[in-house]
Amino acid sequence: MKHLDAALHTRGESAYVDDGTPPDGLLHAAVFGSPVAHGVVRRLDVTAARQREGVVAVLTAADIPGDNQVGPILADEPLLATETVHFRSQPLAVVYAESPEMGRAALAAIDCDIDELPAITDPRQAFAAGEIIDRPRQLTLGDVDAAWEICDVIVEGKCDLGGQEHVYLETQRARAWPLEGDNLRLQSSTQSPYATQRTVARVLGLPLHRIEVDVQRLGGGFGGKEDQASPWAAFAALGARLTGRPVELVLRRDEDLAMTGKRHPYQADFKLGLSEAGEILAYEARFFQNAGCSADLSMPVLDRTLFHSNNCYRIPHLRVWGVCCRTHLPSNTAFRGFGGPQGMFVIEAALHKGAAALGMPREELQRRNLMVNGDLFPYGQRVLESRAERTWDEGAALFDLAAMGRRVEAHNAEHLGSKKGYAVMPICFGISFTATHMNQAGALVHVYTDGSVSVSTGGVEMGQGISTNVAAIVARSLGIAPRRVKVESTNTTRIANMSASAASSTTLLNGNAALLACHSIRRRLDALLAEKLSLTADQVVSVLDEQVLVDGEATDWTWNRLVQEAYFARVALSAHEHFATPNIWFDAVSGKGRPFAYHVFGSALTEVTVDVLRGTYTIDRVKILHDLGRPLNRSIDLGQVEGGLAQGLGWMTLEDLRYGDDGRLESHALATYKVPDVYFMPEDLEVRFLENAGNPLGPFHNKAVGEPPLMYGIGVFFALRHAIEAYVGEVSLPYATPLTPERVLMQLHGRRLADIVAGTDGQEADASSQDEEPSLTTA
Repeated sequence: MKHLDAALHTRGESAYVDDGTPPDGLLHAAVFGSPVAHGVVRRLDVTAARQREGVVAVLTAADIPGDNQVGPILADEPLLATETVHFRSQPLAVVYAESPEMGRAALAAIDCDIDELPAITDPRQAFAAGEIIDRPRQLTLGDVDAAWEICDVIVEGKCDLGGQEHVYLETQRARAWPLEGDNLRLQSSTQSPYATQRTVARVLGLPLHRIEVDVQRLGGGFGGKEDQASPWAAFAALGARLTGRPVELVLRRDEDLAMTGKRHPYQADFKLGLSEAGEILAYEARFFQNAGCSADLSMPVLDRTLFHSNNCYRIPHLRVWGVCCRTHLPSNTAFRGFGGPQGMFVIEAALHKGAAALGMPREELQRRNLMVNGDLFPYGQRVLESRAERTWDEGAALFDLAAMGRRVEAHNAEHLGSKKGYAVMPICFGISFTATHMNQAGALVHVYTDGSVSVSTGGVEMGQGISTNVAAIVARSLGIAPRRVKVESTNTTRIANMSASAASSTTLLNGNAALLACHSIRRRLDALLAEKLSLTADQVVSVLDEQVLVDGEATDWTWNRLVQEAYFARVALSAHEHFATPNIWFDAVSGKGRPFAYHVFGSALTEVTVDVLRGTYTIDRVKILHDLGRPLNRSIDLGQVEGGLAQGLGWMTLEDLRYGDDGRLESHALATYKVPDVYFMPEDLEVRFLENAGNPLGPFHNKAVGEPPLMYGIGVFFALRHAIEAYVGEVSLPYATPLTPERVLMQLHGRRLADIVAGTDGQEADASSQDEEPSLTTA
C-alpha cells in the first residue's frame, strides 16, 4: 500500500495551512521581537505602527483578554513579554495588517527601549548562578560509591553536545476564523491539536468547546510543533477574536529559525568503572541541559535522557543526575528522540574511553555488556524481551563486521593521505510518553451504507505515514480494500483531549483505538450474521477481501450486502473507542516504575573515510538491522529508518547550531546552518528488518519506527574518531559535537594549526599534546 499522500505530494496538490483560498477580509500577522537577549522593558510604544498603511491593529500583552501564558507545563512563558525579556526575538507585540509586507513594514515603527542585562547562554554558568528550572532529577541502581572500590579501570570525561534545528519544510503557521456565538476555528501546523486548543482557550479566556482546531497534515514537525506551534496559533486567534476578521500568520524561515526552540544542547560529565575482562561495574553521569529561557517540555526531555542513559548496556551500579538550566535563548523543546540521544551519546563516549584504557576494541566492550532478559534499566523496569544481542549478532553476521574491520585496517596500513574508521551503534529505545497520562487515544469509525468507511483519530499526518497506517489497520480489521477507507483530518470536535503525535507512539495509540472501534462494529455485524445464517456458537465468521466466510468457506454474502442488511436491521454502523496503554506507570519520587510499553532494539555498522589533509570526510556505508516487529508498511517504515538516520548523521556532523555570547543566533539561515543532502548520505546504505520478531501490543504486532533510527547516526561520531586516531594515535580528544570538517581538521593537526594561524612556528605543539580542542580563528 502506497503512502496515501504520495500522489498528492508528487502533483503538488497536498494542501497545507495557507494553501486554501484566502477567506474574505483575511489579515496577516507579523510579530515584533526583542532586539536583546535579556533586559528590562522601559517603554514599548506602538502608536506609530498603528498609523502605518494597511495596519488594522497592533496588540500587546495589555490587550490579551485571558491569561498571558502559554507554558505547557510550568506557567513561565508569556505569550507577549511585559516587564522583562529573556531571549532575543522574544515576542513583545503583534501587528495585524492587510498584507504580510505591510505588517512587517510596520514592525520598524515600533519604538522599544530596553535596559540590557547580561545574558547567559552556557548551561554550566546558568547552574552556577542558580538559574535552574523545576528540580534536579536522579536515577540510581545498586551502590555506585561502593562499586568504585572493585573496579580495575576507571575513566572520566566530559561531553559537549550541540543542539539541532528542526528544519521542517513548512515553517510555523496558523489561520483563524471568528465564528458566530464566540466560537473560533483554527487551522494550525501543530503536532498537538489539543495542546493548541488548550493554549488558545487560555489566552482568549474561553472554554475549550468554543475553540475548534483542525489539522489536515504538516510539512514536517520532528517535535518542533508538539507544543511550540501553540503560541503562533494563539497570535492568529487573538487577532481574529479582537478584530472580528480572519487572520493568518506564516513565519519566514529566518523568523522561524530565530524565534523557535531547538534540540536541547547538553554538557555532561561521566565516570565509568570496568573490570579487567571488560565488564561494566559502575557508571555515573551528570547532565547539564540547556533548557533555554523557559520550561516548555525540558523536564520530560531530561527524564528521557536519564531513562536512556545506559542505552542497551547492563550496568549493575549506576547513578545519573540531571538538571534543566535556564539560559537566555529561545526555549528548547521536543526533537526526535526527546532527550534519549543525548543520554545514549554519553555512555557511548564513556565506553570509547574505557575501551582505550583496557586496550580493547570498542565493539568488543559493547558486545560484552549488552542487556539480556531480566536486566534492570535505571528506572527499575526489567527487560522482558531483549533483542540487543540478537540484533548485534545477526547484524554483524549479515553485514560481515569482521570484513569491515579488516578492510579498514588494510586501508589505514596502505594510505597516508586518508584514513578509514568504523563503529557499531546498538540502540535500545523505550516506547511510550514518559508522562503516563498521555498514553491514551480515541478513534471514531463510520461505515456508510455503500460500504465505504471514514475514520478519525488524534494522529496527525506529518509525513510519517500515520494516515496510511490507520487506513491499513482499518481495512485489514474489517476485511475490506484500503481504497474503501478515508482518513479524516485531525479535529478537536471529533476527537477530544488527544495526545500529541509524538514519542513514537502515534500508531500504537491511535492505531489500537481505531482497531477497537472496528472490533466494536464487527461484533455487531457478526451477531447479525449469526442470526441471518443460523450459525452455531462454535462457527467462526470472518470477512476477507470483502467476502463473508464461515469457518473459512465463502458464503453468498459480500461486505456490501452485510452493510446494507445491518442498516435495514437498525444495527449501529459507527463506533467511538478509547485505547490506553496497559501496565505502565512511573513514580517520580522514587525514580522507579515501568514507564515504557516495550523497547525497540537495533544495530548499525558505519564506515567512513577521512581526508587527513583537508579534514573532509565521506560516510562510505551504513548497514542497519532494525527491530520493527511485524511491519505494517515496509516502504513507509524504510523511509522512516533512512530519514531518522539522516537526521542523526546531521546532528553528529554538519548541523552546527551556534549562538553568540549575546544570545544572537549566528547560524541564522540555511546558508550557515548545513543539513545533510543526498550527496552527503552514504552510497552504500542498507536497512534490514529483524525477522520473526512480533510485538503483541502493537497493532498487528508492529513496533514503533519514528524516533529510534535517529540514534544510529551517533555511530558516525565514533567511526570518525576511529579514523582520526588512526592518523594521530591514541590521544585525548574532546567528545564534542557536531564533528564538522573544521573540527576534524583541528583534531588531526591540533596545536600546530592553531600556532600557524597565530603566527608561531608550532614546533613544540602537536596533536599528541592536545587535551582540549583548539580554536581556529583568524585575525
